Amino acid sequence: MLSSKPIRFLVDESCDYTAVRALRAAGYDVVSVAESFPSTSDFDVLKVALHSESVLLTEDKDFGDWVFAHGEQITGVVLIRFPASVRKRIGESVIDLVREHGPELKKSFTVLEPGRARIRKMKSQVWTT
Repeated sequence: MLSSKPIRFLVDESCDYTAVRALRAAGYDVVSVAESFPSTSDFDVLKVALHSESVLLTEDKDFGDWVFAHGEQITGVVLIRFPASVRKRIGESVIDLVREHGPELKKSFTVLEPGRARIRKMKSQVWTT
């Protein structure tokens, strides 16, 4: 059963800041790596997200390597893949994703693209939430 705790977000430095603004405006608990601990390594960002039970938002594909190739534990990751021509829609797309699939984002690796989200449940890891 999924936790009923509100979703918390950790937003990586690589992520467009419109995602931070949109999530905060919608009332979500959001920590921005750029504001709180800039220049932190990807590995340490993953550890902060796990320790704080936050879903990580990023545009850095390296996090997929950390999760799938190295087996790092996650609370959840949302990898945003938007081409330059539609980047202005990132904020609203993140909010739509959270409203439609919020609880599913925990314990999942999600790829958010314009008009769709691919949510892959992670079953083989030990979870904190």
